[in-house]
Amino acid sequence: MKLFILEKTKFSPWFIIVTLLPFLYVGLVAAEAEISAAELVAKVNSLDDGEFVSRKLSMTMTDRRGKVRQRDTQGYRKYFGEEKRSVLFYRQPSNVRGTGFLTYDYKSNDRDDDQWLYLPALRKVRRISASDRGDYFLGTDFSYEDIKNEGKFQPNDYAYKILAVEQQQGKNLYHLEGVPHNSDIAKELGYSRVESWVDAQTWIVVKAEYWDVRGKHLKTLAVSDIRPVDGIWTRHRMDLKNHKTGHSTQFKFYQVDYQSPVADKLFSKSSLKRGR
Repeated sequence: MKLFILEKTKFSPWFIIVTLLPFLYVGLVAAEAEISAAELVAKVNSLDDGEFVSRKLSMTMTDRRGKVRQRDTQGYRKYFGEEKRSVLFYRQPSNVRGTGFLTYDYKSNDRDDDQWLYLPALRKVRRISASDRGDYFLGTDFSYEDIKNEGKFQPNDYAYKILAVEQQQGKNLYHLEGVPHNSDIAKELGYSRVESWVDAQTWIVVKAEYWDVRGKHLKTLAVSDIRPVDGIWTRHRMDLKNHKTGHSTQFKFYQVDYQSPVADKLFSKSSLKRGR
């Protein structure tokens, strides 16, 4: 009788499935991990973000005491061949209205990107140098470089490696580490290490941790409300916490439009002065 039960169990489909399931899962994770760091970076960087886009951005900054500041902006981005240009105009409140930020992101590694900031009180367009790209952007916890990158990776600045493939909230995530190529780049960026978690379905960074040049944990980024707009996966909310200062910044994107044409003339220093 016992022999009969053992023989029956041996050939039971459920017995086979339950027995092999852990090995199948490990095999799937191992297969996913076979992607190289370079391939993962390329997938994230080649993600379709439209030829152009217009969108509104609400910024909420909260200090360690709970004091809140609000900024409302209008942004545009457009590709000129392989060159990406972005501009951001401040609309509210009145004390920052007219402030503008313009970026030219060049494909060539031999040419530094250009960034300009217009402050209406000074009535002058100021160029942001490469050495300033790690500075905080206009009272937020994002750096000038963070704003420019828009969730893309920078292999010219960082060496990347995959640390693990993880499951969080039912999603498969690639855990990627980026370390600056040298100390000079680390000082410019303000980071000695960045760890990112990439959603294997959308290829969007959904979380990131930052360490300062002294190796101390500096910031945590959480990206949420990721959904398609005009067929393009789009981030609608970003929360960044600065562990050093207790300050935090929340970005909310809305009225995102990838269909309406964006005029070339918006991406100029004269447009910054006009505020449109």
